[in-house]
Amino acid sequence: MHNTAFITGAGQRVGKEVAEHLANNGWNIGIHYNRSSPDAENLAKHLGERYPLQKFATFGANLMNDSQTENLVRQVIAEMGRLDLLINNASVFDPGTIRETSPAFFDEQFGVNLRAPFILTRQFALNCSEGLIINFTDTRITNNSSGFAAYSLAKKALWELTKMAAYELGPSFRVNAIAPGLTLPPADKDEEYLRKLAAKIPMKRPGGLDPILKSIDFIIENDYLTGQILFCDGGENLGKTV
Repeated sequence: MHNTAFITGAGQRVGKEVAEHLANNGWNIGIHYNRSSPDAENLAKHLGERYPLQKFATFGANLMNDSQTENLVRQVIAEMGRLDLLINNASVFDPGTIRETSPAFFDEQFGVNLRAPFILTRQFALNCSEGLIINFTDTRITNNSSGFAAYSLAKKALWELTKMAAYELGPSFRVNAIAPGLTLPPADKDEEYLRKLAAKIPMKRPGGLDPILKSIDFIIENDYLTGQILFCDGGENLGKTV
């Protein structure tokens, strides 16, 4: 029987690549989406055609809606038969200093980036006897830059949740985090934008998706690893170079 992974925000960008990678490694995939229903459905169809012996299904939910978020794990188990891996990938990433962050904006950033992973982690622990959780944080958690204040604070808290959950839920559940750096350009930018930013980090180049996918494999395969974070950021967490 194939193991099942549930990935939030799996219809596009990093989540989609993670889904395709795990499917290639023999996993059934639950694909979460909010607004990107066509992308999610197309991905499920594509994966189903490519891997006919595995199972792929889509699950729509607004992660700002607590009741929809709370139901996701049960829906995945009912549809897929089991849940072995939860990847909290979905995020909102919007700029705003402390002065620019209204309570509503703060709630949106924390709702998707922290509250939803907390709810999903809790539901996973309540509805399954064992499993693995991988949280996507951000290399920004190592500095105090306030250009994305609410986002950065939410990701800092997500890393703390990772450690707390690993402590409480072990040994039945392992909980780890990945902190990407320069992976994909924003929707309105190109690779040259990333290359310019990369000039200031130790590795002097963007990482792309490969370091993230390799880190997921490492976490899955190392069954003694819990409460840890892997920085897939070319050393950016060490500080910018001159």
